[in-house]
Order: sequence, then C-alpha cells, then structure tokens
Amino acid sequence: MKLGADLKAFEARIGHVFNTPDLLIEAVTHASMSSPTRSDNQRLEFLGDRVLGLVMAEALLSADKAAAEGLLAPRFNALVRKETCADVARDIGLGDVLRLGRSEMMSGGRRKQALLGDAVEAVIAAVYLDAGFNAARDVILRLWADRIGRVEDDARDAKTALQEWAQARGLAPPRYVETARTGPDHAPVFTISAQLDTGAEASATAGSKREAQQSAAKALMDALEQDT
Repeated sequence: MKLGADLKAFEARIGHVFNTPDLLIEAVTHASMSSPTRSDNQRLEFLGDRVLGLVMAEALLSADKAAAEGLLAPRFNALVRKETCADVARDIGLGDVLRLGRSEMMSGGRRKQALLGDAVEAVIAAVYLDAGFNAARDVILRLWADRIGRVEDDARDAKTALQEWAQARGLAPPRYVETARTGPDHAPVFTISAQLDTGAEASATAGSKREAQQSAAKALMDALEQDT
C-alpha cells in the first residue's frame, strides 16, 4: 500500500523510509480503527517497548562506563517512561498522522499521553521489523538524543525530590491543590499548585493531574534551588 503525503512527511521527520509501508500504517492505527481487515498497533507497541529498552540500556552503559546500576536505573526509567515517549511523539507530530476511530478522535485522542506513548513505541517496532535493529537504534538515538544528554537531571522525580527537600528541613510533605479545571469532560486540563508550609508554591497546567503535579513540583524545586 502506498503512503499518503502525511505519512511520507512523517517518514522524513523520523529519518526512515519504509521498505514495507504497511508496517508504518499499522503502527499509526489505533485499536479504535481496527477491523478484521485492518490491524492496529497494539502488538507493535509490545515489541517496540522492548526495542526501546534495549537501545536505552546500551546507550546509558556507553555514555557512563563507571555508573553503578543504582544510578543507571533511574536514568533508564526517565528515558523510557510513557511521559517521555509521549513528548517524543509530540516532537515528531505523531498525533497528526494517527488513524483513530470517531469516538477516540472526538475525545482528544491525538493529544492523549498514553496513546501517543504507545504509538511511538509501535513506530519503533515498525522500523525494527522493516529494516532491523541497527535502523531502529539509529532512529531512537536521533529522536532521543537531547534527552539522553540531560538524562541525569530528568531522572530526578520532581515530587520525590520536593518531598525529600521538605523532610530534610523538618517541613510537612508538600500539598498538591487543584486550582482550576478547564476544557470539556473528555479532554480536561488541570492546573495544580504545589505548596509548602513555608508559603512557597508554584503552579503548572497539563492534561492529566499526575503530569500537572510533577510539573508544579519541578517548578517549585527550581525556584527553591535558585533561592539557595
């Protein structure tokens, strides 16, 4: 099957031209669009998750030959977690080319973090099946290059770091207060305020409470570190 202009442009964005275009079509087809004659990307997502993990483990070992497992594990988790995969998907405009059923499309599927994260793993698997491990590794390292470079900072879970900061100073654990909720019920947007007993606080807005809490915690940690 020939690819449309949108998927040809997507090939250029990821830096891989498919020998078997059907693999890319399958990778961008959500389960809401599957049928007896049309495969969805769930099986590819399963495989892509493993390929991504192997490439990231290899990259981390190569980047820091002295790091112990205790340091490598949080870095690895930061690179392969769903939030990171979804960020990569947004960078390459994957949401724009997803094949979604009407109900999923109406519920904001092109912006959903879990859906985007799964889809980018499916694309990785499609590249792997199309051209082998080296081709998949090249695509992954290109798309994750900046994140690998700053992984030590990204590996710090912001909520955990903020809680440890508060405990070290004898303060109560941080509070996370929902201060606003906007958007339709099927695609809500949350504003969360991270607050300490000292009166210090910072807010962030995101499409999930968890993401907003993490972003608010990071904003507050950044502000606290600047003040010290």
